[in-house]
Amino acid sequence: MSESGIAEYELVEKAAAYIAERTGRRADLALILGSGLGAWADTISDAVAVPYDEIPGFHMSSVAGHAGRLVLGRAGTVDVVAMQGRVHAYEGVSAAQVVRPLRTMWKLGAGTAIVTNASGGLDPQLAPGSLVLIRDHINLSGNTPLTGPNDERFGARFPDMTHTWTPELRAVARRAAARINVAVHEGVYAGVAGPSYETPAEVQMLRRAGGDLVGMSTVLEAIAASHLRMRLLGISCVTNHAAGIVDEALNHEDVQRVAAEARGNFQRLIDAIIEELGTT
Repeated sequence: MSESGIAEYELVEKAAAYIAERTGRRADLALILGSGLGAWADTISDAVAVPYDEIPGFHMSSVAGHAGRLVLGRAGTVDVVAMQGRVHAYEGVSAAQVVRPLRTMWKLGAGTAIVTNASGGLDPQLAPGSLVLIRDHINLSGNTPLTGPNDERFGARFPDMTHTWTPELRAVARRAAARINVAVHEGVYAGVAGPSYETPAEVQMLRRAGGDLVGMSTVLEAIAASHLRMRLLGISCVTNHAAGIVDEALNHEDVQRVAAEARGNFQRLIDAIIEELGTT
């Protein structure tokens, strides 16, 4: 039977069963590591890695900086599962396919998720390299993983989005950042379809709409996490000023370069957050 003929919940169950049988692992915490940020998964202890193209129903990313592996193991005292890279809707897959890995990690036992991304700064005060905790988001992608018949096994037909980004987790992140002396900001993430960067006029529109950051991922996963009633923390690494903020051309190589430069603080922050979660 083709993928289109199988209910999404069964596809998630099949993927989770394969991972559990192959690795013998479950997880309490899921992490989605965006462009240039996947190196954190290399620090996981007792790690077992499974390439996406070996997991039933998963899709490989075609974007540079996304390794395309699921890594299971331990970070401190916490059992974790981490995505080294993600697939994006602009690569030609459906919204359901974009969030299938998150749903699979939930099926493996993760009730909390940390979602990361590389983003453009709409606020001129957010310099490249800034780490920003996502307070809320604006979905301008024109897409949602909840289109179609609702499967109650995932969640309610009309999930509330008021506290999608769990305030308590942001408090944990702020406490962790202060302890290790890493500066963090808070802001609203505007999710767009991509893959072209935004025009200067679009950037001005997004700023007036209340956005502080802009990117081409994250919002579909946030909707799915809310549907699953997962606790959710978001961290954006600002890799560039958005178009028109400064008079410079945008390119993905610079995104990867700045993310790599911010990797030290990013990895320290993730470690400190997990340490805080492991003691609460």
